[in-house]
Amino acid sequence: MQKIISNSNETEQILEITLTAEEFGPEYTQELEEARRSIQIKGFRKGHAPVSLVKKLAGPSLETTVAEKMASKYFTEIVEAENIKPVNRAEIVSFSFKDDQLTIKLAYEIQPEFELNDFSGYSFTKALYTITDEDVDREVNHILKGHGSLISVDEAASATDTVIGDVWKLNEAGEQDETQKTSNHHFSLEYLPEGNPFRKELTGKKAGESVDIENREPDSETEPSRYRVAVSEVKRLDLPELTEELVKEITDQQFESVADFRADIQAQLQKHFTKKAEDDLLESISAKLIEDNPVPTPESIVASFSNMLLENAKRQIGGNFPKDFNSADFRETLRPNAIKHAQWMIITRKIAETGSISVTDDDLKAYMEKEAMNHPEAQREQFVESYKNPEISDYIAEMIFKGKIYDLLKSQVTIIEEAKPVPTPNMEE
Repeated sequence: MQKIISNSNETEQILEITLTAEEFGPEYTQELEEARRSIQIKGFRKGHAPVSLVKKLAGPSLETTVAEKMASKYFTEIVEAENIKPVNRAEIVSFSFKDDQLTIKLAYEIQPEFELNDFSGYSFTKALYTITDEDVDREVNHILKGHGSLISVDEAASATDTVIGDVWKLNEAGEQDETQKTSNHHFSLEYLPEGNPFRKELTGKKAGESVDIENREPDSETEPSRYRVAVSEVKRLDLPELTEELVKEITDQQFESVADFRADIQAQLQKHFTKKAEDDLLESISAKLIEDNPVPTPESIVASFSNMLLENAKRQIGGNFPKDFNSADFRETLRPNAIKHAQWMIITRKIAETGSISVTDDDLKAYMEKEAMNHPEAQREQFVESYKNPEISDYIAEMIFKGKIYDLLKSQVTIIEEAKPVPTPNMEE
């Protein structure tokens, strides 16, 4: 067996394998005999057709099968012997049987070779969030909104009110187009973007007033659309008082006092923002390492992450895109993000290699035993055993692996904690 390995670029290789008749012959003979036994040729009993006729009829199919089997066998051997790190399945580019030789060309992608830049001198800021009474009040108010009721007010609309009115599209002469009228349209001002012209113009208006509104599409050179809104009613959300009875109803009897309810909200907020601070820190670390280690990315890995991001987007809108949705264009917009995911995967594998990080069966079992304590005692043993399921174990192994990578990174960089107020919807995060 002869081999020639050549690099197409930093992440792609071509492997040419040349085999003698002695090496591929037994496989070819076996395939030929199986074809002879199974093929039915008119004028001959099954299994008794001349070999020359079987070769003529089934030759191309036989050669393809033999080439695929030989490629699979020898590619595995060569990869191990040459310490090649393929990231996808090798594909046969071409093959030929000539002069008692079989020559096969295989194309595949490899993990790029690179040296990881020293990151021990990096410094990062980690937010330190402390939950205040004001933060708890804001969350309580948000919860109470789900139990409030809209009431009509004879006042000018505030930025949190709902304005109801008839809407006409105006023609070029500024007149109402009765064919384009919407009756009793509800404008929830609080949920419109701050720069939205309807929010700006309807804030401060009372029932009985009318206002013309110009709506220009962002970055559009076309003339803006104009509308007239005749306000018929202003509604304001009336929030109930937070009482012990309401607490019992909201929490399904989990809490009975307002104080306990607020304490739980504070604890949940603290847990959420502590995790946010940790996630933001890890995002900063990964972004910095990607920036300083711009590794080339195999296309197969980028495609895999593109598919993942596409499926995530699809799930967020209910499982399916609209019929006229251009998924190819959307995939292209996802590509930069997919490349970053691919780069980070390659970098973490390099960190694992240099730091001798791996996930063992003991790691998996210890994780499951810890998690099992959150389940009823009768279910714990079954839960622990579930880690042997490949799908579950692969998912958990990846979680453990990421945790080990981040623990190593955090132990070698400088992290400075900085007190910050809890972000609100009106703050830049």
